Amino acid sequence: MQALIPVVLSGGSGTRLWPLSREKYPKQLLPLIGEDSLLQATVRRVEGIAGVQLAAPMVVCNEEYRFVIAEQLRLMGKEGSILLEPMGRNTAPALTLAALAAMRDGADPILLVMPADHVILDTPAFQSVVRQGAALADAGAVVTFGITPDSPETGYGYIQSGEAFGGNGAARIARFVEKPDLATAQTYLDDGSYSWNSGLFMMRASVWLAAIGACRADILAACRTAWEQGSADGEFLRVGKEAFGQCPADSIDYAVMERIAAGELALPAGVVIPLSAGWSDVGAWDALWKVLPKDGDGNVAQGDVFLHDCRNTLAMSEGRLVACIGVDNMVIVETPDAILVAHKDKTQDVKKIVDRLKRDQRAEGQLHRKVFRPWGSYDGVDAGERFQVKRIIVKPGATLSLQMHHHRAEHWIVVRGTAKVTRGDSTYLVSENESTFIPLGTRHRLENPGCVALEMIEVQSGSYLGEDDIVRFEDVYGRGG
Repeated sequence: MQALIPVVLSGGSGTRLWPLSREKYPKQLLPLIGEDSLLQATVRRVEGIAGVQLAAPMVVCNEEYRFVIAEQLRLMGKEGSILLEPMGRNTAPALTLAALAAMRDGADPILLVMPADHVILDTPAFQSVVRQGAALADAGAVVTFGITPDSPETGYGYIQSGEAFGGNGAARIARFVEKPDLATAQTYLDDGSYSWNSGLFMMRASVWLAAIGACRADILAACRTAWEQGSADGEFLRVGKEAFGQCPADSIDYAVMERIAAGELALPAGVVIPLSAGWSDVGAWDALWKVLPKDGDGNVAQGDVFLHDCRNTLAMSEGRLVACIGVDNMVIVETPDAILVAHKDKTQDVKKIVDRLKRDQRAEGQLHRKVFRPWGSYDGVDAGERFQVKRIIVKPGATLSLQMHHHRAEHWIVVRGTAKVTRGDSTYLVSENESTFIPLGTRHRLENPGCVALEMIEVQSGSYLGEDDIVRFEDVYGRGG
């Protein structure tokens, strides 16, 4: 059997899980269930599949998440490739790039395609069907996994199974159907031949390239050109931005799978394998409530939360005490800069709040108060007219860019560790309980030469304090601006 590469698609924004999930730090990067982020859990659940040769994972994501994802893989002890999309073009182009990358050394591995933001509670059951699917994919089939439904769900697409294929419940795909209304969903549940579309796929890389070439030659051509114009930067694989920008957007289902199910391609066979493993796409707060452990009254409480006379409620706190009295079927989520209070039946409407935040150009729709950077993080502690205060953490050995600001000056106070500061033509050390001043318009750089994290308080003052007031002259992380 060919080696198996886990291909993790990490392009979603998870807007319905706001305020924990933000556009620039989405749900797949968050530890919503357990200590692992959803992305880490996705990579970890394929470890140790009996009889399967597992290769290093490949994560497909955009530039914005690359350093956080690299750090999360590093913390797991995982070495893998991070394939960067210049812009989102849906899942079919993302998989096409992954297949081209997987075959770059002449190999033809099996690709296990997994969204980064799903939950699967029963890992042994998942690994069992992956092992079954790998054998079919190795023989040339395109395999997907249908979630065994337990309710007439209207939020998922469905797959209808046809004739048996290879035993153990596997069947040819008869058709894909869109998200149904409640009555239609009930008929699917009663019929017994329908399953929820999981968005999980398996196939050999060459099989996918042949299928996408037959179904959407324009997508394959654009991706191939973008791949040929790309380059490797350590663990990051970049593709040609202009060429990929010409690629049409389409999903794996629409571009290929529906046409395979309709019999438009002589090969490959489209196969669905039933999966009962505690799966959830965690699409909204009510879905997260369903998969989290609950108390005897059906409540989920995380963080500093007090509940009294509450039922079927999800309450989460990232800092402040959250006290709930006499509430039923509610969602209460506290973060340092936003609080969500919603009825559990209305959690799909959270996206409308995010849309309004975007229209009003409010930062709460995109960023958390704490923002992660490749060198560490900063937390916006306070802000007012012509001033802003940040708590800055710089990882040991990390270096910020050599930069300058047109509109602001900065005062730096070292709380812990030692800072190496470049200011104009001077370079000097600033130790704990010492400070320094960076005048407006002065080239400067901050480094942590020590072996412990550098913690600082930065006070900015000036006429404009936006993050886009940065002119970078040098940057070890390849950022422009």
